[in-house]
Amino acid sequence: MKKVLIEKTKKGFPALWEAGGGYTNTGEATIIANKDGQPKKAIYVRRRGHLASGAHALIPIEVGDYIVKADHHREDFEIEIYKIVDFEIKEEDTYAIVELVHEFSREEWDKEPPAYLEQAVHTAMHKATCYHCREPHFIDE
Repeated sequence: MKKVLIEKTKKGFPALWEAGGGYTNTGEATIIANKDGQPKKAIYVRRRGHLASGAHALIPIEVGDYIVKADHHREDFEIEIYKIVDFEIKEEDTYAIVELVHEFSREEWDKEPPAYLEQAVHTAMHKATCYHCREPHFIDE
């Protein structure tokens, strides 16, 4: 289990940013998917300010959702898929308690992820290679 610092919306709901993008030879991305591997509705999409490879869409999260993190160097990917199992509030900070369920490195998975997460994984890889990415890639419009 791991703790991830998350945002809280103005109404106090837990949320996380879809973020990331690529540079010349490297890149990273964070994608949020629901329990069925589908995109979620964003509460807020950033359209102004410094957007290149930054935070693009604030997405409410709940227990059972997935966080897909992709990181690459010259398209040699490392991918981690986390499942949110709980939330923890400590003073001013809110954390999502997550469990690593699938990991990809050295061109293979530790255990094959279910087919319903395939779109989220491919989107995370695409966002991580999207040069100076300026917009969300995996939200329900």
